[in-house]
Amino acid sequence: MINGPSYKNAIVSGANNILKHREEINSLNIFPVPDGDTGTNMSMTMQAAAKAVENLNTQSISEIASAASAAMLRGARGNSGVILSLLFGGIAEGLEGIDEIDGKMLINALQIGVDKAYNAVMNPTEGTILTVARTACETGRIASETENDPIIVMNTVCSSAQETLVKTPEMLPVLKKAGVVDAGGKGLCIIFDGMLSLLRDGILINDDTPDTQDSRIEVNEAEEFFKNAAAQFDSEITFTYCTELIIGKSTEAAKSPLELKSYLETIGDCVLVAEDEKIIKVHIHTENPGKAIEEALVYGQLLTVKVENMKEQHRKAAEEYEKAKAESEAEEKKREELMPVAPVDDIGFVAVATGEGLETVFKDLGCQHVVNGGQSMNPSTEDILEAVMATPAKNVFVLPNNKNILLAAEQVVPLVTDRTVIVIPTRTVPQGLVAMLSYSADSTPELNRDYMTTAAKSVSTGQVTYAARNSEFGATKIKEGDIIAFNNGKLAHKDKDPVHAVIKLAKDMIARDTSYVTVIYGNGITEAQANLALDAIKAKIGTNIEVSLIDGGQPLYYFILSVE
Repeated sequence: MINGPSYKNAIVSGANNILKHREEINSLNIFPVPDGDTGTNMSMTMQAAAKAVENLNTQSISEIASAASAAMLRGARGNSGVILSLLFGGIAEGLEGIDEIDGKMLINALQIGVDKAYNAVMNPTEGTILTVARTACETGRIASETENDPIIVMNTVCSSAQETLVKTPEMLPVLKKAGVVDAGGKGLCIIFDGMLSLLRDGILINDDTPDTQDSRIEVNEAEEFFKNAAAQFDSEITFTYCTELIIGKSTEAAKSPLELKSYLETIGDCVLVAEDEKIIKVHIHTENPGKAIEEALVYGQLLTVKVENMKEQHRKAAEEYEKAKAESEAEEKKREELMPVAPVDDIGFVAVATGEGLETVFKDLGCQHVVNGGQSMNPSTEDILEAVMATPAKNVFVLPNNKNILLAAEQVVPLVTDRTVIVIPTRTVPQGLVAMLSYSADSTPELNRDYMTTAAKSVSTGQVTYAARNSEFGATKIKEGDIIAFNNGKLAHKDKDPVHAVIKLAKDMIARDTSYVTVIYGNGITEAQANLALDAIKAKIGTNIEVSLIDGGQPLYYFILSVE
């Protein structure tokens, strides 16, 4: 039987396991865009559960499961995180009022979770985390009919999940073409394996092992000492240049490395010289790195040379610190502003967006709160819930503006009891902007939901970003760093210049019935570049179409196009 403490530790073990492997899961993404990072989202969702249960002192598995479920629902990020929270939410529902469970109880609870996850997705796609969970549950149920030991059943669930994961490329051609398995399914397998490690073997997986656990890098003691000592020296800035050299020993060298050390001490400080049979390693802070290099050549050939301006490094580090501090204070101020308020107004709006310019635009259109988030920065259900509760309205419209945030937004609806939450399924920023513009103060919330949803579907979205990884779309091979343009989520072309890419993209997207084009430029694009793109687009499409320019300040995407 599995009791409360065992289930609690299993959750912590599963959370730690995916935390260790999150980058491995992130790397399975089949699309080249810098996106929502499945491993990170699932890990953060599981961490919410682990933190919620780690200090609970109860023997009841029902209480543990309930606490984990509530934390995961609020902490869920991205579609994969929401699906994960629904699976564990179903398990909690199935374990309600139970202190310990056998194999059949485990499978019955998991089945509720699988059903909840499938029901939450409008058009479930097979070959994903949903399939992995479903088939694992089905196989586990068969096992429970002959053996009711929950450990044996859980072992079967894990084995089946892994077997299905291997088959996901056959179910989804895009996975097969990319040569990867489904990222969400992989994450679920890793979580289940972490839980099984505790339940079957009594081993709670810790969170201190790096993702590259299959790699074994041997470092000798002298090498480790050298690195640690050099790192300590780097905090002292009397001289400007940190110089590190590796010298391949020459059999003809007449001098001892001790003589090299003595010389270096005359031209700088923080001197460290270490050697083995083949090499001499040198670390020095000096104003004359050339002299250090010249003297080093007496002892053999230079294998590596690294010279860094420490004063410049520290200046940049100080700037980054101040910037991060300012951003942190700004975020903290926002959090302080997000205090629950009574719903006194009829209508309120909450949008999700990132970038100072886009935040200003949405607020100008009437949004009381803009949750910071978007591609690669998926806010949690809790983040959106806080913004809703801080909006003083009886009816609060929520615009996720990203397909990977939509499910998290929808989970807010049942959590709010004192006001109505209406999620408009906006999947892009342009859809959110058009939805806001289509709101009619003279209509009911129900009619506005329909108006805004219809309007969002009418806009086309173009995006120009960079390739975060090598990939392949049809006959188009993408290399990391390529500029890539998307027309409504489909690869339109690749380029070397973002300005040229957006001009070409606009030309492809504009049709005879187009009336409005909005060009939103983000980080990495100067005002001069943005105006160059604007002028070129206007020149190509004539004067019958209105074209406007917005400084969105969004990260990752050089340009976002809204075409109506």
